Amino acid sequence: MSVEIIKPVKAVKIKAAIFDFDGTISTLRYGWEEIMAPLFYRMINGGGKDDPELREEISRYIDESTGIQTVFQMRRLVEWVKGYGKKPDALGEWEYKDIYNKELLNGVNKKIAGLESGVLSSDDYVIAGSREFLNGLKERGVRLFVASGTDDKDVRNECGILGFAAYFDKVCGAPERRADCSKEAILRELIHSGGFRPDELAVFGDGRVEITLAAEAGAAAIGLATNEKDRRGVNPVKREKLIKAGANIIAGDFLKAKELFNALNLH
Repeated sequence: MSVEIIKPVKAVKIKAAIFDFDGTISTLRYGWEEIMAPLFYRMINGGGKDDPELREEISRYIDESTGIQTVFQMRRLVEWVKGYGKKPDALGEWEYKDIYNKELLNGVNKKIAGLESGVLSSDDYVIAGSREFLNGLKERGVRLFVASGTDDKDVRNECGILGFAAYFDKVCGAPERRADCSKEAILRELIHSGGFRPDELAVFGDGRVEITLAAEAGAAAIGLATNEKDRRGVNPVKREKLIKAGANIIAGDFLKAKELFNALNLH
């Protein structure tokens, strides 16, 4: 599929680009929903009879909240456990987050071990065309940043393991034990103290959160409707979600780099 223009960006040279990481560049955490959804259900339902409506409600929430800091999702879990589950002794948001991270990282760390040993190739966990596209942005003088809802130490580690650290001026994840949105923070920082106008910024991501933030700020919003399993092509569910969030441009990967550069006035 070619790059899809939903709303043309302003004819202004893009000077800086902010990238989400998981699902936008990296697929190391592909399948995280399959860890989070059962955890939510287990904690809320507490071993009660099967509840298909609850499963569907959880799935819908996780889909809608993709891209936000994990602790905010766990905050919603606390509310659910106390309300739906009628359990006033629910754990705290950070305790639930620790449980989720431990379960998720079991799989992620196996992949990382394979990469470090050379058994696996980093290209098997990267959205197609990512490296070439980032190289093209740097050649055009665009400054590059990562803003992720994943824990700061983990996104830095995974960015380095996949060989992307050198591309970025700054890699910013969720601060330890603080419920702050790194995506909103870095966008605000670049506008208010970085010397960039909003229309000189481009935001790339596969989640509603970063695309909405970009659209509201007046930055170019590039929705990456990635098919994480195949690492190329468009995921139609993501596409619809990202268009509703305000994306200017939709792509499933970075293979049509020339079209993306043209759409961003980076000829």
